[in-house]
Amino acid sequence: MSVAEFEAAVADALDTVPQQLLGLMDNVVFLVEEEPPETEEPDLLGLYDGTPLTDRDATWGGTLPDRILIFRGPTLRMCQDREEVVEEVAVTVVHEIAHHFGIDDARLHELGWD
Repeated sequence: MSVAEFEAAVADALDTVPQQLLGLMDNVVFLVEEEPPETEEPDLLGLYDGTPLTDRDATWGGTLPDRILIFRGPTLRMCQDREEVVEEVAVTVVHEIAHHFGIDDARLHELGWD
């Protein structure tokens, strides 16, 4: 899957997120990166880099946007076909959006979003 096709899969995944939920997101940018940072797990599919809404207070502000990174390389290595890539990208996008709202991995696991 080309970079453009992968980016389109991320855009399609974002299109499935309800507008009301996206409207609640504050100061966030979505990016596609080829690989996770060397400090992270090499098979990491996505990463939320920022301050969750639940940790922000009245003094928060004036900062660069939070970043939601979706990693193309690990996703393509993990998935067997295009359909699986599209499905995994959609799950990863929702997973990282949840982190923006302060939902941790344990709670996501409880909810079935592994």
